[in-house]
Amino acid sequence: MEGWDPNTKSTLTQIPLLSTKAGPRDGAAWTQRLKEEYKALIAYTSMNKSRDNDWFRISAANPEGTRWTGKCWYVHNLLKNEFDLQFDIPVTYPATAPELELPQLDGKTQKMYRGGKICLTVHFKPLWAKNCPRFGIAHALCLGLAPWLAAEIPILVDSGMVKHKDDAASSTESQ
Repeated sequence: MEGWDPNTKSTLTQIPLLSTKAGPRDGAAWTQRLKEEYKALIAYTSMNKSRDNDWFRISAANPEGTRWTGKCWYVHNLLKNEFDLQFDIPVTYPATAPELELPQLDGKTQKMYRGGKICLTVHFKPLWAKNCPRFGIAHALCLGLAPWLAAEIPILVDSGMVKHKDDAASSTESQ
């Protein structure tokens, strides 16, 4: 955590670390891991709400907890830009981090792979590998998606690649 800003350090230290090293194929151990994931996500969400920094909603899209969907948003120029968020838990989880997808942004930035998967290879993946199995979904959102949104969304909005829903609605009404 050397070289990190104090806010990131503070946030990260308050997200519970996970202890169960289990993936989707590990039966009861995976169920225990999911409980830890939910505990960490609840703690992270509660912390964000208490700091008036609420920026995502996710939930498991299937009973096995291997597919997750939701929304994330980023406020830029006092406008809330909202995006669909989805990801699958890899079979090799937790050794492999989930690939976070923002399908609406597919092809709009070079820092993204096909299908809207955000690029996390250079900065986040080594950190994930070093902290496996203690990091989970909440950590991926905190250290992967949040900085990616902060770096990319202002550029995409300012360049016109992403339009706020009100701007898009008013431009279609005027035509």
